[in-house]
Amino acid sequence: MRVISALLIVIGTSLPAIAADGYNIVIPGRAGVPVIINGIDASYAVVEGDWGLKRGVHVQPTVYGGRYVDPLPNVGHYYPSAGRQPGYGRLEVEPPKNRKLPKPAESFHEHWSAASPPPVQQDAIPFNPPAVIVAPDNRRR
Repeated sequence: MRVISALLIVIGTSLPAIAADGYNIVIPGRAGVPVIINGIDASYAVVEGDWGLKRGVHVQPTVYGGRYVDPLPNVGHYYPSAGRQPGYGRLEVEPPKNRKLPKPAESFHEHWSAASPPPVQQDAIPFNPPAVIVAPDNRRR
């Protein structure tokens, strides 16, 4: 009986130690967000040799069943600093030199300016205006 219980204790304590070196199945924490390991999408794949932050030794994990992720994805934007031509856009075609030219556009010119109002003539204002100004009577009778 003691041998069986000792054997069960040895098996029970060694299995958790072995489980750390086994394989892991990667389940993303959020839908639509991939888990990238060394340029490979490891979502729902088997990863072997991933010790994480548990030990101070860095081991390259092996991913079984993942798919390669392009490091320069085609996102549909054109960045001239990348040194590549855009994937789509306006097709520039140089016209032939002997083509019929369109008629020239008519000339067009606009002018804007700003100035002060003209000065008031001194003759229009009487020097001594009357005290009461009589307005005309426009009532209908």
